[in-house]
Amino acid sequence: MRIKLAILSFFITSLSFSQTIKSPEEFLGYKIGTQFSRHADVVAYFKHVAENSEWVTYTEYGKTNERRPLTYAIVTTPQNQNNIENIRLNQLKNAGVESGSASPDKAIVWLSYNVHGNEASSTEASMVTLYELITNKKEWLENTVVIIDPCINPDGRDRYANWYNKVKATPYDTNPDAEEHNEPWPGGRANHYLFDLNRDWAWATQVETRQRLKVYNSWMPHIHVDFHEQGINEPYYFAPAAEPFHSIITPFQRDFQTLIGKNHAKYFDQNGWLFFTRERFDLLYPSYGDTYPTYTGSMGMTYEQAGGGSAGLGIKKSDGSILTLVDRVAHHFTTGISTVEMASANIEKLNTEFAKYFSAANVKYKNFTLSGEKDHLQALINLLDVHGIQYTFSESGKSTGYNYTTGKQETLTYDEAINISTNQPKGKLVHVLFEPEAALSTPLTYDITAWSLPYAYGLNAVANTKPATGGTFKSKMPMLNTLSKTAPGYLSKWNSMTDAKFLSALLQAAIKVRFSEREFVIDDITYSAGTLIITRSDNNALENFDDVLIQIANKFNRTLTPASTSFASSGPDFGSPYVKLINKPRIAVFTGEQTSSLSYGATWQFFEQQLEYPITSIAVSEADRVNWSDYDVLVMPNGRYKLSENTLSQLKSWVRTGGNLIAVDGALKLFADTEDFNLKTVQLESPKGKDSITSKLIPYADREMDSSKSLISGSIFKTDVDSTHPLAFGYENTYYSLKIGDDAYSLLDEGYNVAYLNDNPQSTSGFAGNEALNKLKNSLIFGVEPIGRGTITYMVDDPLFRAFWENGKLFFANALFINNPNNYRK
Repeated sequence: MRIKLAILSFFITSLSFSQTIKSPEEFLGYKIGTQFSRHADVVAYFKHVAENSEWVTYTEYGKTNERRPLTYAIVTTPQNQNNIENIRLNQLKNAGVESGSASPDKAIVWLSYNVHGNEASSTEASMVTLYELITNKKEWLENTVVIIDPCINPDGRDRYANWYNKVKATPYDTNPDAEEHNEPWPGGRANHYLFDLNRDWAWATQVETRQRLKVYNSWMPHIHVDFHEQGINEPYYFAPAAEPFHSIITPFQRDFQTLIGKNHAKYFDQNGWLFFTRERFDLLYPSYGDTYPTYTGSMGMTYEQAGGGSAGLGIKKSDGSILTLVDRVAHHFTTGISTVEMASANIEKLNTEFAKYFSAANVKYKNFTLSGEKDHLQALINLLDVHGIQYTFSESGKSTGYNYTTGKQETLTYDEAINISTNQPKGKLVHVLFEPEAALSTPLTYDITAWSLPYAYGLNAVANTKPATGGTFKSKMPMLNTLSKTAPGYLSKWNSMTDAKFLSALLQAAIKVRFSEREFVIDDITYSAGTLIITRSDNNALENFDDVLIQIANKFNRTLTPASTSFASSGPDFGSPYVKLINKPRIAVFTGEQTSSLSYGATWQFFEQQLEYPITSIAVSEADRVNWSDYDVLVMPNGRYKLSENTLSQLKSWVRTGGNLIAVDGALKLFADTEDFNLKTVQLESPKGKDSITSKLIPYADREMDSSKSLISGSIFKTDVDSTHPLAFGYENTYYSLKIGDDAYSLLDEGYNVAYLNDNPQSTSGFAGNEALNKLKNSLIFGVEPIGRGTITYMVDDPLFRAFWENGKLFFANALFINNPNNYRK
């Protein structure tokens, strides 16, 4: 059967189709590919089909931040629909997630469309695919269940579609210079908080991801396809994927990708469509829409169509040909249908190999033992619960294995720990997320090469080659503080993001809070620098002070210790100059075209969803009109800043009079190598003599690989920390930083080098080329430069990157609240 003939049928009305089920064209009133459909119209079409067909059920599984519905359709025969719960449970039994014997005889295919909002052709293709399956491809559905998520990112899609529909010419203009081919900042790619949802599967920081994972993990399909778009001049990409493949991926998963790719190629050849395979899009980073499904037993694949936000309804390519939305829809439709065809033809093999994947994992490490700050452990447990990963607790024990801190075989002694075994259905996913370092067949990858969760969560850990024994399951008990109206104050620790969230709530409740710059002892208890001190004298004017404080502390599960006296037996008393009052900061954040939308989005989401603290977002283009004295803190996310002389002058003056400026990643370039600031980029001498000649004679075919010598592709570095500085309160003398690129800045001559790399920087996990390592010697990670009465905090590495580097977030909170020059005003 030739798909080429079927493609043409979508764009005409066929009298042989059901009279009650309308084609997408009949329902919407336009030929698919001639307009961008609004998300609400896509939802309406899927509802129409489900209401008029026994072959389709359609369900809302959640809502986006902008309240658009997240939905999926189950497409299969009426008989299978009537037995759908047994089919689903059979699949989970085959994976070992549910107990009982399995007798699977169906394939489950999940098709995910439009994870990037401005890669909008795939949602159009989803409607055509749905209609084709229940009209011309019914025989495949006898043994196959197809799950269609027509739009993973409705907020981003509508941002793009609404903009395009507003600005496009009639008829559309194919000239790439036209407005309709040049999206304004931030574009439609990301979700409401400007996160890339295709990088969030494993970290589950976004509401769309968390809701989707509940449904996805209740099915665990054999095949998952993630539909994308790439540059307008690229042909179509489909499986098999490029190297590096993660070592956990099975030979069958590799081979079946090739089998599916060859089937796609057959149809593309018939239609004269170009394509490529085995290039660019690898299977390593675990948080993609192809890798996460792969690590949970599926055949995870990415399909990439030329187009994206610049393509519109039609655009002239560099070769002079015109790429239309009609073309893009047809290509995505073809690979989607071809995938279902191959699933239906390989039922037995898919089910047999699926079960094998979930048998005892043949992996190096059998168990991971983690201990440390309880809040960090709880944050990790919350993530494990999202993924349905099993764990147990151990108390007062030891565990021997690869020590993540020293890189040696050592024994970890702990008072409390969690054990995560790879001997569980999702054991291979566990190994991928927790292994110290992923093996690389090539350093040329599409994304970061390190993400090991013990480093990301700041935990002590060992990886064991033998299974753990014992352990119990334990639920988190809520904290129930009691008030003490005779106490001169209450004390609370400061070493986690939950502590920062607690502080945020206190400040917004008008409770005055102090912190100590020095360690102190009261009632024979030693309190670390950074400890929060809530005194009665500061809050006498607050009605029901104790009740409000206790209520907030209990809400965030914080332990409050009433102090019997404000007189310290060692260290500063409550009234000491070393005990600073935290003034509630008024915070501004730069946004707009000069900022990275992803970095701004991560910052925005950090404040609203994690810290729950109000900010004012200010477009860089509007900075000249701002009265900066209205703000205490300015955050400059990563970006490419070109501030006007007037704005830069205003900011310098504002900092000198007490402003707290926090510059992240690319924002540092605005201040580096100028007369007014102490920040300097690392300058390395160019190679001389033989090395220089050799570099000029590298063969063309080897140039890309040779460039990896200066590459850092998302690697983890162990940094030294000055834990006595307020920016580092809550940390010990080391910190593991996720370094995304090779930007390097010299240690500050005047100021404070709070976190830095020494003269022998080594990547703890992930790839870093030799030339890049040489550049990083004695370089800054986090630093503070005092300027007048204010400060600039330099964050070379972005601790908010993709919101998953949990252990870096307290540095950011310290920069906002603790290392704030406003706290030092009398």
